[in-house]
Amino acid sequence: MADISLTASMRSNLLSLQQTQSLMDTTQERLSTGKKVNSAIDNPSSYYTAQSLTNRASDLSSLLDSMGQAVQTIQAANEGIEAITEFANQAKAIATSANDTSDGESIKNYMSQFDEILKQIDGIAKDSGYKGVNLLEKDQELKVVFNEDRSSSLTVKSDDASSEGLGLKSASTTGSEWAKDVEQTGAVAKFATKTQFAQNSFVYDGSGKVYKVATAIQNTNEDSIEALVEAGTLEETDFVLNDDKSKAVDVTINKDAISNSISEVEAAVSKLRNMASVFGNNYSIVENRESFTENLINVLEEGADKLTLADMNEESANMLALQTRQQLAINSLSLASQAAQSVLSLF
Repeated sequence: MADISLTASMRSNLLSLQQTQSLMDTTQERLSTGKKVNSAIDNPSSYYTAQSLTNRASDLSSLLDSMGQAVQTIQAANEGIEAITEFANQAKAIATSANDTSDGESIKNYMSQFDEILKQIDGIAKDSGYKGVNLLEKDQELKVVFNEDRSSSLTVKSDDASSEGLGLKSASTTGSEWAKDVEQTGAVAKFATKTQFAQNSFVYDGSGKVYKVATAIQNTNEDSIEALVEAGTLEETDFVLNDDKSKAVDVTINKDAISNSISEVEAAVSKLRNMASVFGNNYSIVENRESFTENLINVLEEGADKLTLADMNEESANMLALQTRQQLAINSLSLASQAAQSVLSLF
């Protein structure tokens, strides 16, 4: 205050005490925050550089989440490929079994099993998506961004893993049937006594075995089926009856179609392996970039800390020294004031 006069020694000690208090305030702030640079006032260069590093680390950290989700999307596709490959191998086993038999009804049963496998392949290909992106369906893609300005990225293209995309045709597709029923012309009736059958018609013995009438049958009450077959009147066939027993059906087998299905499955397995290789490579790329980004974030944060963090041991020692200096300044101020107090002894 201008109206109060202090001696030179008192003013000098007061100034020293004020400076010490200011340093103590700064040191206390550093100890409480753990930082030696808390604002641009403390050190503009270090403050803004550290802020830039921290902002970049924050931007990269937000990208880590999308990288992690991209890894899961690729993993979902890979799981689908593995399951589809298992079904493809199963389909090949079924086709091979069909190729090894000449029984029409057995082949028709294998056809049904093969077609069911193709349905399962289509189902897995459809269900292998993750968060709306399915890399096993055509015309889809996954874009993964690796840096904050989006200049570094990876686009993963989808591949059609459905039965159609893999080139697998149903075993009952027209023109590719492994076996098919061909209805024979001619009436069909159950063999019985006192029945006449026209030539080129069909009879069956009640259990479903079908015979072709080679010559017209007369007086059948005197002949058995076995006798008529032996006489050449009836001919044994591999024909079967349709469900209502009104038609004789010839099951024709197409071994070429079965062989084609085996080849198609082998080609599909090869394609699946190539798909797995491509997705595996993309999976490794995203994982490596994810790991790199995590390490880079640590580097940026450490760099920012080196510019702003305080040495707590050093600041603690500074506080102890300042407290000592403060006590000494107070004592010095007290001694300096004694000269002014001596005037009271005159009264």
